[in-house]
Amino acid sequence: MTRPPFEVADIIRANGDSFVDRNRSWLTWLHLRILFAIEHCRTAVLGGHLDRCRQCGFEATSFNSCRSRHCPKCQTNARNQWLAARGQELLPVKYVHVVFTIPHELSWLALHNKKIVYDLLFHASAATLLEIAADPKHLGAEIGFLSVLHTWGQNLQIHPHIHCVIPSGGLSTDHQRWIHPRYSFFLPVKVLSRVFRGKFVAGLKRAFRDGQLLFPGKMKPLAQQKAFRGFLRTLFRNDWVVYAKRPFGGPEHVLQYLARYTHRVAISNHRIVDFADGKVTFRWKDYAHKNKKRLMTVTAEEFLRRFLLHSLPRGFVRIRFCGFLANRRRGNLLPVCRQLLAVASPMQSSTAAAKVSGAWRCPCCGGAMALIEKLTPQQILRRSVGRESSADTS
Repeated sequence: MTRPPFEVADIIRANGDSFVDRNRSWLTWLHLRILFAIEHCRTAVLGGHLDRCRQCGFEATSFNSCRSRHCPKCQTNARNQWLAARGQELLPVKYVHVVFTIPHELSWLALHNKKIVYDLLFHASAATLLEIAADPKHLGAEIGFLSVLHTWGQNLQIHPHIHCVIPSGGLSTDHQRWIHPRYSFFLPVKVLSRVFRGKFVAGLKRAFRDGQLLFPGKMKPLAQQKAFRGFLRTLFRNDWVVYAKRPFGGPEHVLQYLARYTHRVAISNHRIVDFADGKVTFRWKDYAHKNKKRLMTVTAEEFLRRFLLHSLPRGFVRIRFCGFLANRRRGNLLPVCRQLLAVASPMQSSTAAAKVSGAWRCPCCGGAMALIEKLTPQQILRRSVGRESSADTS
């Protein structure tokens, strides 16, 4: 893939200082850390390393990545390694994609209570899937799935939702049979929507009762119990959005599908089409009008504000496994699933394995490059000054 003409890092370098000065009232140390990491990713500021080709001896200095999960440039390697591990867990069945979304009215609450609301989004969606799947009226089986949190919409505004990727079917309660779904859409969406809504609102009530929710600024009146209960009642006026796609392809298709969702950030550098005169233009899909592709132009300050809306609390896990794929259970239950589905060994994806095993190749002969020395920022500076001095002398 060719390098994009504009990057989030370019916008931070040009407008980061003024943005921080004008928004100190709400910026936290985590926001500043994210801005610093993205700005200096793959620059001499973070140090680097010297690599040498094992075949022809060609040497090259590379700058270190920031490895921030919010950085648009640092997700490819992490994604490929993660996909290779998932290739060991795939089952020879079709997979289902289900999306749980909370109403727009809750977005402001999520912004000021990220850990509470996002944790609740994970727990409520997972509990809903497990409960409905276990009901004999629908599937009557124990399912396993992974959930991925996204907090953004295409226009970079706050839009928290969970993507769940689920093997189509599940284990019987005695773990003696694999039960295939009776519906083409796996589980009834309306039932999922109403159960999810009930569980999420019940979780909000518990969090309010335990004093875990914050109501700063204009939200302060909702800190009163009566006002908060009235607000919760409004959430039952409409059905909540739960979207389920029909089952899609087998294991190889699943890994390609997961790659679209698991390690994404709020916006990729390739969506930025212009940055000039303090304004940023980026591509977005208008889902309200049949996914029509549009361009949006905002000020650089507004772009950075929207980008930082999607920072996650430190240590927050945004990819989680549930059911028979849960970390504590997959070691015992995945072999049972394979046995019942007549699969002798884990289904390793050759595509994912190739992506992970491929080391950086020498641009001269194609040989493997090997790390021979780690470099500090000071060492890189001294080497660059030395090269400039040699060039001036010659």
